[in-house]
Amino acid sequence: MDIFRFEHPNYLYALAIIPVLAFIHLIIAKRRKKALEKFGNLEVISSLMPEASFVRPTVKFYILLFAFLTLIITMAGPQFGTKLETVKRKGIEIMIALDVSNSMNATDIEPSRLERAKRAIAQLVDKLVNDRIGIIVFAGEAYTQLPITTDYPSAKMFLQSIDTDIVPTQGTAIGAAINLAVKSFSKQKDINRAIIVITDGENHEDNPVEAARKAAEKGIRVYTVGMGLPKGAPIPVKGGKPNQFMKDRQGNVIISKLDEKTLKEIAIAGNGAYIPANNIRKGINNLLDELSQLEKKEIDAKVYTDYDEQFQYFAGLALLLLLIEFFILERKNRYLKDIDLFEVDTTNEQQ
Repeated sequence: MDIFRFEHPNYLYALAIIPVLAFIHLIIAKRRKKALEKFGNLEVISSLMPEASFVRPTVKFYILLFAFLTLIITMAGPQFGTKLETVKRKGIEIMIALDVSNSMNATDIEPSRLERAKRAIAQLVDKLVNDRIGIIVFAGEAYTQLPITTDYPSAKMFLQSIDTDIVPTQGTAIGAAINLAVKSFSKQKDINRAIIVITDGENHEDNPVEAARKAAEKGIRVYTVGMGLPKGAPIPVKGGKPNQFMKDRQGNVIISKLDEKTLKEIAIAGNGAYIPANNIRKGINNLLDELSQLEKKEIDAKVYTDYDEQFQYFAGLALLLLLIEFFILERKNRYLKDIDLFEVDTTNEQQ
């Protein structure tokens, strides 16, 4: 299967100008019509100006607009990938397990624990080279959000859609997330792998330390990143009023605290390291330092190596549209004024 891409996708931002130009033209056309109506009936005015056309300028404008659109696509460099090859790249495989339980909405780390975690993951993805990455989300249960891949733009796209509503069952099943991550790696052998668990550490469901120990036995290192502060913070009610927080059955405001003890135990059992993420930049740099200690092995990756240029078709269409626009006169030809391709003959309808 061929893959379509743009060599210079930044030019596509210029497409936003097209609806703006169309709207401006519509406003101008309405004002022009109102101005003519002040002089009298439009049918009478048309009969006094037999060579004038009210339709042709609009047709010319939209032809130019469509030509402009095709020129933008031409500059963006449309291409079809035609040759798929398996290439060797040196890297590791990383599965990120992200906690999406309600406690991640706490704001002891602004703007919230979850949003700070998502920013940290995005920064980590930006610094990866040739590594495979996957994303798992978990609360009371764990789900694969993004299978292991080298498609970093897709990873960031999936990351944007993650919130605390994505997993219906509440809780913090860290062990289940680690077990799912172990199963989510590729089947390729002789490659170093790591699991990064990003959470506040308040585990209520299973035994994450044992899950990390079993992962380490398979040669998979487990790193933990603590989101939050030890002193804790209340959990905002999503969609609720400001300063409205979740309460327990006795009506007391729930304070969610970072459980560093558990996260350190998980990291030790997983032959990894615990990294506090109070400072995103420092936390990510520390994590990258840890991952850089893993030897990068050859990874098989399928990539498109040949691309056929397709811009010439759009350039040709743009040229054709410009020629058509050039030969359409705004005024009717005095010798061909009885032939109007842009008006509907209503004679038969009136009979």
